[in-house]
Amino acid sequence: MGLAGLRIVLVEPAGPINIGAIVRVMKNFGLYNLVLVNPQCDPLSTEALMMAVHAQEILESAVLVATLPEALHGCVRAIATTGRVRSLETPLENPRTALPWLLEEPEKPTALIFGREDRGLSNEELNYAHRFVGIPTSKDYVALNLATAVAICCYELSQCAQLDIQTLPQTELAPIEVVEGYYQQLESILLKIGYVYPHTAASRMGKFRQLYNRAHLKTGEVAMLRGILQQVEWALKNQKNSENL
Repeated sequence: MGLAGLRIVLVEPAGPINIGAIVRVMKNFGLYNLVLVNPQCDPLSTEALMMAVHAQEILESAVLVATLPEALHGCVRAIATTGRVRSLETPLENPRTALPWLLEEPEKPTALIFGREDRGLSNEELNYAHRFVGIPTSKDYVALNLATAVAICCYELSQCAQLDIQTLPQTELAPIEVVEGYYQQLESILLKIGYVYPHTAASRMGKFRQLYNRAHLKTGEVAMLRGILQQVEWALKNQKNSENL
């Protein structure tokens, strides 16, 4: 699958000219899979189609979804682009060193996520990514146009794809929706036992997401973790039944 299975995900893009420029540069570097999350403009507008030039078919076949989790369904790896410096536990990486990781399982879908033109990705959206990249720029002018950022990353990905993929380390990771199911079950258990409260759950779960995303969980490992939670649920239920006797 390689580059053909790699999704370029744009979260709430607002500029049709930007979208048109992005599909054009995607075709330049051999990427054809565009997913638009709740676009704030008409991606098939005259402006977008004119800017796309000979890449209009990518625009016309773009998948439109309402949420980021929908865009990532089926993916086993996801990298988010951001200009923000996050915690030391989740460092901001250089595209050249981080993006090859998306191609380590060429037969499986992966995603490269880009945020809004004006404010990027929210903290909640960043939690869906396993790794984070930032494009180094001059201190004199750090802001990058969205289409330019996509172009730089697409170029780096095309260079990675030209390498012998067998030389890259192979690690089978759990699909994102499988890990998401674990996060939902974990939050439910933590609420039941009082480790988190409704008003603190989002913040605390963000920390757990960062921790587990850094671990790059495999499907079997997620099953093991969910098995532990199921046993905890069983123990809680039996304790409650005993107390009611």
